[in-house]
Amino acid sequence: MPSIHDFATWEPLLRLLRAGNAEGLAIPGGYLAGQIGHRAWSLPLPPRFPPPGRAFQVEDMQDEVDAVERVQSALADVGLDSISFVVEMSATGRTVLYLLTFGPAVEAGIGPYPGSLLLVEGAVPEPWRRSPNLAPGAVPASSVDPALLEQTLRERIPGATGATEAEIAAAEARLGVVLPDELKALYRVTRGRWQDWGDDYAAAERVARAVGCELFPLDELCIVDAPSRPCPWRFAATEAVVTPPDAAVQGVVGSPGWIAFGDNGGGDRIAVDLTPGPRGHVGQIIMVDHEQNIGASLLADSLTDLVMHRRSNWHASHREDQPPAVARVNIRSLTSVQAAAHPGLEVLSIGVWDGEPLCLSPITGLPRLRTLTAYPGTLADPLEIAKLSGLEYLELGPEEWRVLLDAGAVPRSLSAAAIEAHGNRHPLPIVAIANELLALWDRPSITQTILERQLDPEV
Repeated sequence: MPSIHDFATWEPLLRLLRAGNAEGLAIPGGYLAGQIGHRAWSLPLPPRFPPPGRAFQVEDMQDEVDAVERVQSALADVGLDSISFVVEMSATGRTVLYLLTFGPAVEAGIGPYPGSLLLVEGAVPEPWRRSPNLAPGAVPASSVDPALLEQTLRERIPGATGATEAEIAAAEARLGVVLPDELKALYRVTRGRWQDWGDDYAAAERVARAVGCELFPLDELCIVDAPSRPCPWRFAATEAVVTPPDAAVQGVVGSPGWIAFGDNGGGDRIAVDLTPGPRGHVGQIIMVDHEQNIGASLLADSLTDLVMHRRSNWHASHREDQPPAVARVNIRSLTSVQAAAHPGLEVLSIGVWDGEPLCLSPITGLPRLRTLTAYPGTLADPLEIAKLSGLEYLELGPEEWRVLLDAGAVPRSLSAAAIEAHGNRHPLPIVAIANELLALWDRPSITQTILERQLDPEV
């Protein structure tokens, strides 16, 4: 038996859970649930505080760390990234431990609950399938001047080791794209390798000041395409590609023409944009915000412009939270489904609602609607969902899913789905519904292993 399924692996943790939750476990039907992964864990344990006058130390929770590391070691033994659990304990010490392994068809969720269910293997949300539009009339900005750029950089960082033509050609072959002349000029001055600076941080800082960002080495140039910005279905499905007619940058997830050559020091990539928006320029400089799932912000019309004007504003430009393609109905946004309905609607999210349950008839037949998320209890008739023939993602509460499953009305157009487990819902019924959904698409189920043992008091 794998060590992760050995009761002894879990025993130290179970004792901690029992000690910290004695009253809750004594309630009829009482249970505890949590999740443990290699880098983090979520456990139902009461908060701990350090002694007065001292900061919290690892030693203050060493028993918890030791118990978790015991489980993490067992996870590593069997090649699992994480495991969720539910435990029930009687007053006599009789313990039932349910171990839940989500498997390849389930994304990570919050705590012990499954995340999005991947009903179609390899499917990605619509925004991640969108390629940038071609802008045949787009031209470089008037500020483009490779010769001035190279001269300025040589003056600012004299003695730097530049890339050879062969090294530049090798980078182009690796990326599958011809580098713009400005980027070639930059790397002819400095190829950005730490070896060339001899681990001299001051030299690296001079290059960053000269260029206007923390420069990537030539052999670390990368394309910011859609796969390079992975995002869980639950969030990605509620995004929409929107590029207004006056936009300089296309609102896509990524592009084969976004060549990242640097970083702003905060995790946001700086890139040359060869596929600009309707009002942009070929070769403009953009910032890809690591806190955004989609789109990018314009920094400069060209690399020459970036270097000559020493840009210092690294904040992303404002993105509308609710473009016309995305609508939110809740107590603070739109107040009806009718108000959200229009032919361009792609995503409808129904959130916390204190009025009468909502009817979905206004969105029936909308040609582009692909995502519906509805907070538990907000729908007047969940069976109306069966009329939404183009859905690729659906997120509902357990009761709403139960209605659809019992009626055989789960939309077969779905590529992914999620169960909104609001509040302190018992994970096992949620897992059961998830497995019913996965079975409809013949996808790998969430596996459940049950361990029963007497957890006697420590002597």
